[in-house]
Amino acid sequence: MTSTPPPEYSLVVDARHIPERPVHLEPDEAQRRRLAARFGLSAIVRMVADLQLDRDGTALLATGRLIADVVQPCAISGEDFAVSIDQPVTLRFVPATTRHRPGEEIELDANDCDEIEYDGSTVDLGEELAQTLAMAIDPFAEGPQADAFRKAHGLGTVATSGPFAALAALKRDTATDS
Repeated sequence: MTSTPPPEYSLVVDARHIPERPVHLEPDEAQRRRLAARFGLSAIVRMVADLQLDRDGTALLATGRLIADVVQPCAISGEDFAVSIDQPVTLRFVPATTRHRPGEEIELDANDCDEIEYDGSTVDLGEELAQTLAMAIDPFAEGPQADAFRKAHGLGTVATSGPFAALAALKRDTATDS
């Protein structure tokens, strides 16, 4: 049996004792470096969030804002460029249930997809914030020199080489056949 490696950034909070003030999350340089490697980024310069915790029935709701400055490679040229991320965060932690057996097919409604199950009495806000950052990163982001790189290397733009360009070419071909 293989064990799961520890998260690159972890901030565990006891769900039974909710602090009145927002919880401040800010990974240190080594944690940001490990997260950058995990997410295929060149660097995470800054990553910070303040999350307010509130009880919602048996669930724990964490709301706030994620602010991050990352350096990522351009999807076209591979050249690094800076990206700023500023987005709201809403995490809903619910106690794990045993409504189904392992391997059993279950149906989810739209609200179930936004719930994070936890066992015991603690939740890892750090790992969930890291996953929130991962979802905010555009893996196909293009840097400021992408068009120049395309031109220098004879690559088409999305407009001239993407799926819609292929459809336009088909339309032109059928028009000339008529």
